Amino acid sequence: MILEATDIRKRYGALEVLKGVSLSVKKGEIVSLVGPSGAGKSTLLHIMGTLDKPDAGKIIIEGKEVAMQNEKALSAFRNKSIGFIFQFHHLLPEFTAIENVCIPAFIAGVSKKQAEQKATELLDLLKLSHRINHKPTELSGGEQQRVAVARALINNPSLIMADEPSGNLDTNNAHDLHKLFFELRDRLDQTFVIVTHNEDLANMADRKVNMKDGLISSS
Repeated sequence: MILEATDIRKRYGALEVLKGVSLSVKKGEIVSLVGPSGAGKSTLLHIMGTLDKPDAGKIIIEGKEVAMQNEKALSAFRNKSIGFIFQFHHLLPEFTAIENVCIPAFIAGVSKKQAEQKATELLDLLKLSHRINHKPTELSGGEQQRVAVARALINNPSLIMADEPSGNLDTNNAHDLHKLFFELRDRLDQTFVIVTHNEDLANMADRKVNMKDGLISSS
């Protein structure tokens, strides 16, 4: 297993959001997390992605228990091992597509030449080679999200965590993005955990995990 979450619990004040959730993900698997708003899907995703800490339970990624690392080590681990794609692409408006993609590589200490070479390869793979010097405002919504996907992939992460990745896209762009995830899995052996309300994407996944009231109701 590339990811193992065991008995994850999380509370915000009086509200118990996760009530003992366990989930394992195999390498190369695409898992969708579905359920009504407030079921705890995004909270679980953020905890599995080390962006938030559980009140109880264990997260093991590639055999490492992430809670055992200090903040600096955890930040470096997250930068190298986990890629994130959100509903809103969070591209920096003052930078071009290639500069946005390179940022996680620069944080990881990769040289400018190596980072730009990898970013160019990824943008080419995502059919954006003609847009590498365009800023986000010059790109369509679908193109912006593909730039965000390239940014998530730049450090060859073991896991991609996606939170409503197509929630801000029209039907055609959403369909293209969904197809892209499966192409990336097949070409790069990527592993995806995707929170989505999009039934088409949820049903395309290798495994659909239903959440309700802070628990997994079926898988």
